[in-house]
Amino acid sequence: MQGIFNIEGYDMKSVFEENELDYEPTECILRREVSSNGKSRAFVNDTPVSASVLRKIALCLLDIHSQHSNLLLENPAFQLGIVDTVAGHQDIISQYHASYMRIVEARRKLKALEEDLAKRQDEEDYLRYQLDQIDEFRPLPGEDEELRELQSTLSHAEDIKVALSGIDALLNGNDSEEGGVIDALRSATHAMQQISDIYPRVGDYRERLESVLLEVRDIARDVNSLAEDVEYNPARLQQVTERLDSLFSLEQKHHVGSSEELASLAEDIRSRLSQISGSEETIKELRELIDAETSGAKSLAEKLSAGRRSASKQVEKLVAEALVSMDMPAAEFRAEVTQAEELLPSGTDNVNFLFSANKNMAPRPLADVASGGEMSRVMLALKALTSKKRHLPTIVFDEIDTGVSGKVASSMSQIMSQMSKGAGQQVLAITHLPQIAAKGDAHYLVYKEDTGSRTLTHIKRLDEAGRVAELAHMLSGSNVTEAAKENARQLLQGK
Repeated sequence: MQGIFNIEGYDMKSVFEENELDYEPTECILRREVSSNGKSRAFVNDTPVSASVLRKIALCLLDIHSQHSNLLLENPAFQLGIVDTVAGHQDIISQYHASYMRIVEARRKLKALEEDLAKRQDEEDYLRYQLDQIDEFRPLPGEDEELRELQSTLSHAEDIKVALSGIDALLNGNDSEEGGVIDALRSATHAMQQISDIYPRVGDYRERLESVLLEVRDIARDVNSLAEDVEYNPARLQQVTERLDSLFSLEQKHHVGSSEELASLAEDIRSRLSQISGSEETIKELRELIDAETSGAKSLAEKLSAGRRSASKQVEKLVAEALVSMDMPAAEFRAEVTQAEELLPSGTDNVNFLFSANKNMAPRPLADVASGGEMSRVMLALKALTSKKRHLPTIVFDEIDTGVSGKVASSMSQIMSQMSKGAGQQVLAITHLPQIAAKGDAHYLVYKEDTGSRTLTHIKRLDEAGRVAELAHMLSGSNVTEAAKENARQLLQGK
């Protein structure tokens, strides 16, 4: 299947660029190939595209009014779209929609933050209580190990001091007539020095002994210093024990195993409290953003409302005129615009089409009071009106004449004919009514053929004689009379 469209003057460059397609300003070819196994491929100007892209391009070129499209007249969004099309303020609609979506997103974030903040605030007092406890204690990294070591030292101070004094005596010989280890090492080193000239092999050992002597002297000095530092201090022992007990109790209370983990917990609590404060600031910023966006959206909504009120009058006037031409002189049509108290996705307006087919009858919602034929005539009037605004190359009416006949059908055909000429559109009408078929510049016959194994559908363009025969068939049924043929000729001549 292939369709060739003349798109000159329809300003579709942005649509092609958006879908990364080469743009030809004069012609567009849409093609879909369906294989025998049911698979299909789509092309735009011989470039392969997805079915969704083909549909998107096609919607800019083709408007199809199906047999069930009259049901759209019951849809408030469709009614609003009609008024917006006549108003021609799509740029304002785009701006408003972008602003509205920013408001929706900001409100979503605000709600999530407020719910999260409410949960956090429930535990804020407890977190501050925990942090105050830890900060008041001021645990230091590694403090628990240092305290345990100091407690052990203070608890055994006398034993440690006695042991260190003994070690000092052994090394320095303070209480020994025989001298200490240092004196012995010094004597051995001296002896080796005396024989080194006559027995050089002891040289290495003498050097090693001198190193040992230096190391032992250092150890002796350190032991002496340690012994002086160690003292029995019951008050200090009690202070350390109490600090260690408090630290252990705090660790148990907060389910941690060391002073490092306790300090890390304090930083984590501090971070969570900071997040609560940060959330409050973010909530404030979101509320300010919503207020600013809402103010801007309301301003745009007011412009939309003004345009819609003006356009609704045009819609009422032009639809009424079209209905009169379709043999409904007493019909009354209103496009009622009412305002909501809050912002809606499309602004602050609701549109409701009201209709009355008879005099002295108050208009009521169109879907509640209009018959099938009346709905068809209203829809055609609206299509004729909006086609001038939308500038679509092609519009297809699939039995829009449902529920009408005779004079009304002839009037509808006049409107479709005017659409094809005045608006520069190609209008295709699928119909069973001869009054409409006769108005076309061309007449195509769709028929089926049963081959025995399958049913084939054919379409062919009729010549003048063929049109007369088909119109006569539509007028009189299977028994085509000369009178029917003459009537068909008159219909063709009157187009």
